[in-house]
Amino acid sequence: MHVHILGVCGTFMGGIAAIAKAAGHHVTGSDRNVYPPMSTQLAALGVQVVEGFEVEQLDPRPDVVVVGNVMSRGHPVIEALLESGIPFESGPEWLAREVLRDRWVLAVAGTHGKTTTTSMLAWILEYAGLSPGFLIGGVPEDFGVSARLGDNPFFVIEADEYDTAFFDKRAKFVHYRPRTIVLNNLEFDHADIYPDIAAIERQFHYLVRTVPASGLIIWNTAAPHLKITLDLGCWSAREEFSRESATAQWRARALEQRTDGSSFAVIEFASGANEAQEVGEVRWELFGGHNIDNALAAIAAARHAGVPPEVSCAALSEFKGVKRRMELRGQVRGVRVYDDFAHHPTAIASTLEGLRRRVATGRIIAIFEPRSSTMKLGVHRDTLAASFALADEIWLFSPRDLGWDLGSLVESLGSRGRLAKDVNILAQNLAAHLQPGDHALIMSNGDFGGLHEKLLTALSQYSSGDLDHAT
Repeated sequence: MHVHILGVCGTFMGGIAAIAKAAGHHVTGSDRNVYPPMSTQLAALGVQVVEGFEVEQLDPRPDVVVVGNVMSRGHPVIEALLESGIPFESGPEWLAREVLRDRWVLAVAGTHGKTTTTSMLAWILEYAGLSPGFLIGGVPEDFGVSARLGDNPFFVIEADEYDTAFFDKRAKFVHYRPRTIVLNNLEFDHADIYPDIAAIERQFHYLVRTVPASGLIIWNTAAPHLKITLDLGCWSAREEFSRESATAQWRARALEQRTDGSSFAVIEFASGANEAQEVGEVRWELFGGHNIDNALAAIAAARHAGVPPEVSCAALSEFKGVKRRMELRGQVRGVRVYDDFAHHPTAIASTLEGLRRRVATGRIIAIFEPRSSTMKLGVHRDTLAASFALADEIWLFSPRDLGWDLGSLVESLGSRGRLAKDVNILAQNLAAHLQPGDHALIMSNGDFGGLHEKLLTALSQYSSGDLDHAT
């Protein structure tokens, strides 16, 4: 079958391409921005990609067109597709029909931590010898790819609440029909498609409705909006997790006085048990309390698929993390440069808390690009400053299409705040300012104009003496 994918260079749709290719289909695609690394990944798979959304790409006529949610009415190829009679469907629809209907689906949903938790869960199943399929909105270091067809029966998927396609405004995750579902947390986001938190709670409720009675819902008791969602109706077994809870079934205890989350014991308080039981220990390179919660959720989900908790703990102790999730991109002249996907005040605060616990008194320089649709609409403008409380300095970059003025926010940060409007100048100014021992934390849900590599290059052009006396 010839499968043509519109918007193929997005992480999700690129994953669909990889899975379709592995399933034996002839796969082609198109996108507006075709560049590495996705372009090279698709080329390595043998997926022919054209740039742009012109009508010529429908000749020769594909058997089915898979439409990404980047597409909208008015694109020439969409108008031609609607006139042509060629079958078309969304990425989630195609995946559900072609792959998921015969699999045990383990899905991870939530405002934060989806990619990391999904990666953890896929790695645990792999470590246990189950060779799962997966589709993740990032690249786990343990696999080097974001998607894989895998072997039956298990398929692990990052369950995104963003809308499905221009013709289907339901959340993507309602298509997946999971038997095991993780609900990490729930906060207001995606202001471009949801008017309020209640609308997102409703979509999560629709997801809960798709879980069979024999399935399992694993949810974070520290997330009040998840409780509201489950109170709307729940027909499946539930297990609770929260690292600091006194009542959740899955909990954690720090080991060796390590408060940065780099080592902890996993505690289970099973239903009907008289006392809590320590079921394993995790010692890993990750840090931050949010990652402990992610681990607890993954361990609980893996247990539902038959993996003992002690095996999951051993797997996580070897887990290498995910690209762009507190990824150390390099160290030059004693300055460590990190790349992190944080783009919501809660995620920013959690990331900074974890890094602060890890580096103690070292200077943390936070560099942030407000790039998401929600950020550009100014939804978080009143809560953003507080999320940077643990950073020593905050450099804010103002994109040209930002819908509000960052000036007042920078002013509220006092001497800690700085404003930048050009990525190249920002890289040079940072390189001149950073000192040995500093931790430069770059946060964006995009590529930030290549700031990471530009900063590392600029740092290498300064002598150690220059850095020692930078101001």
